[in-house]
Amino acid sequence: MVKAIFFDVFGTIVDWRKGLTEGLGRGLARFGADIDIPALTGTWVDQIRQEQARAGTSSGSWKASCRTGLEAALRAHAGELPLTERDYETLVRAWERLPAWPDAVPGLRALRREYVIAPCCDAPVSTMTWLAKTAGLPWDIIIGPDITGTRLPDPEHYLASARLLALDPEQIMIVSAHNADLAVARASGFRTGFFSRPREHGPHQEADLAPAEAWDIVAFDLLDLARHLEAALY
Repeated sequence: MVKAIFFDVFGTIVDWRKGLTEGLGRGLARFGADIDIPALTGTWVDQIRQEQARAGTSSGSWKASCRTGLEAALRAHAGELPLTERDYETLVRAWERLPAWPDAVPGLRALRREYVIAPCCDAPVSTMTWLAKTAGLPWDIIIGPDITGTRLPDPEHYLASARLLALDPEQIMIVSAHNADLAVARASGFRTGFFSRPREHGPHQEADLAPAEAWDIVAFDLLDLARHLEAALY
């Protein structure tokens, strides 16, 4: 029986595209430059992924990847801006001020009545703590790669998180809007829950619009997933 639920956060629980676009727009407005902020946001996220891929599964690479990725994205879209160290810190902290999807907080609250709920993604505990504060995410515990010692796609990130709660993989459901996360989870014995966020990457998104496999639960959104769990024993 499932006793805990671990969640991907960026894209699944919070709308990173909207939050980062707004954060970059505010942070760069005083420069008066003609910058395509949505394009800058997309390039920043792509650069972070590339930096993370180069770093492997190192647990300490997140914030460094955010900073390096931001510098590369700014060079591509804004040229050389006279940013101070404090400017960079403020822009990177946009990751701590992302809005939750409308169904996310009520869905988490519903699930928290019966299950231990926790984020389980690539960002460190400090980032996830401030994000929980600003977005109102009611986690029972916050788990990060700085605790597990590794990060996805290493399955040990999920397995070490399970050991923190003294639970076996089959007692935990991994919930994500990203099929790749669930493939890693299922291969390690975890239960899986999926719903799509079809506008995570904007209006022309092509990935993760549908489940890639027959996951244990396929729902419309987080509230619907909570209803599925209420209606059946897993």
